[in-house]
Amino acid sequence: MTTTDDKEVIIVKTGIANIGSVVSGLERQGYKSKVIEGGEEVLLAKRVIVPGVGHFAQAMHHIREHNLEGAILERIKRGLPTLFVCVGLQVLGATSEEGDFTTQGLGLIQSRVTKFPATVRVPQQGWNKVTPSSSMRFVVEGYAYYSNSFSFQDFPSDQGWSIAHSYHGVPFVAAFEKGPVLACQFHPELSGKWGQDLLSRWLSLAPSIAASDWASSLPVKSVLPSAVDYNNGTHQVGVTRRIIPCLDVKNGMVVKGVQFQNLKESGIPSERAALYQAQGGDEIVILDVSATIETRKTRYDTVQSVRNVLSIPLTVGGGVTSVSDAQALLLSGADKVAVNSAAVKDPALLTSMATAFGRQCVVVAIDAVQTAPQKWEVVVRAGKEKTGIDVVEWAKKAVHLGAGEVLLTSWDRDGTKMGYDLELLEAVSKQVNVPVIASGGAASEDHLADGLAHGADAVLAASIFHYAEYTPQQLKEGLQKRGLPVRI
Repeated sequence: MTTTDDKEVIIVKTGIANIGSVVSGLERQGYKSKVIEGGEEVLLAKRVIVPGVGHFAQAMHHIREHNLEGAILERIKRGLPTLFVCVGLQVLGATSEEGDFTTQGLGLIQSRVTKFPATVRVPQQGWNKVTPSSSMRFVVEGYAYYSNSFSFQDFPSDQGWSIAHSYHGVPFVAAFEKGPVLACQFHPELSGKWGQDLLSRWLSLAPSIAASDWASSLPVKSVLPSAVDYNNGTHQVGVTRRIIPCLDVKNGMVVKGVQFQNLKESGIPSERAALYQAQGGDEIVILDVSATIETRKTRYDTVQSVRNVLSIPLTVGGGVTSVSDAQALLLSGADKVAVNSAAVKDPALLTSMATAFGRQCVVVAIDAVQTAPQKWEVVVRAGKEKTGIDVVEWAKKAVHLGAGEVLLTSWDRDGTKMGYDLELLEAVSKQVNVPVIASGGAASEDHLADGLAHGADAVLAASIFHYAEYTPQQLKEGLQKRGLPVRI
């Protein structure tokens, strides 16, 4: 029997992460979802989404273990509405460098998935411009959110697919479509209004595209532009700088103080998150500032309430001590999980999390206290405990073990409005090749610009947003005038 509910979407589970964000995105469109691991519904459903956050080989293992390979390929052959996201797109290829090309993909696209060059930060975490070919029905020009280390950097031009492209050190495939089948390297469910509009077009238009459109397709041979096209100014180059409002949370309320002391309530997390998204925030970070010292977990109901109002990425930290803790947060709606004290105590936790969910989901949060010129010490348990560990060396080790992003907070500057510790920021960012988020002390556009000039890929702030001194959009407009690439 086919699925008859016109407002139901089947989500094929190929990993743990990001399912909550996809479900929430569909709910905002008025659709309900059913998450399955396998079964005949994959072939018979009216609409199917194959998301994926994690490892290529693990996704393919799940697909084959649950006998999904034939059903997925048959859906494509029949021209049935199917949406592939992130690793879901990559498994359509021949094989992937993620795993040394030893695991075979579905082979629909006879190209290999390869890693971004070492000249850029990997993973690519953030917003990048998408440029579609003129023949695309679902994808339009705009900014999409990416969280990936691998991509298609060459693509067959003789199979009738229309493609869109972006640039991160090299041109790469952002999306491809034919008939009602759409594959996105980016995350439409996390790409704000632009992504919600794309989802709306696919949900409403895909079932009405005739099967004959699949057979004949559109007479296109889309190809990737060359790197020269980007570097000579034909296209805007690369991922934008991010502005990230941070919600320090205690007992279900947003709070703010100085060095996590004398905390004052500043609102309800879901309301603040929705406001900052509307004001142009690129993503939201929630840190449960008392979870570790109170030996408890972050409140999952808080995470769920925030996810329900967001269509941008959400990072959550506080009280994470195990892979199961991280999994619970991801299932509640987080897209990335920040870990601090527990990773210092057990560095292997970073590797376990990266293996389970992919390094793009793993953020190492580092709180730093300056001890001497050009020397900083890691502190844990909300700054209450010194460790004797050098911050720069710990950042390098954490990235080696599996962290895909560094959230770097100057404990000395937190809440002081003195600006970021630029020496600290520069020292760490020069030693790691993953994105670095500057945190602690921001109070002005100048502070944000200085942070970005000294190695930050993103800048985090709290007080200036909570007390309505600036909006993210106002700060972006100022940064844009300075020549910095931002998503307006």
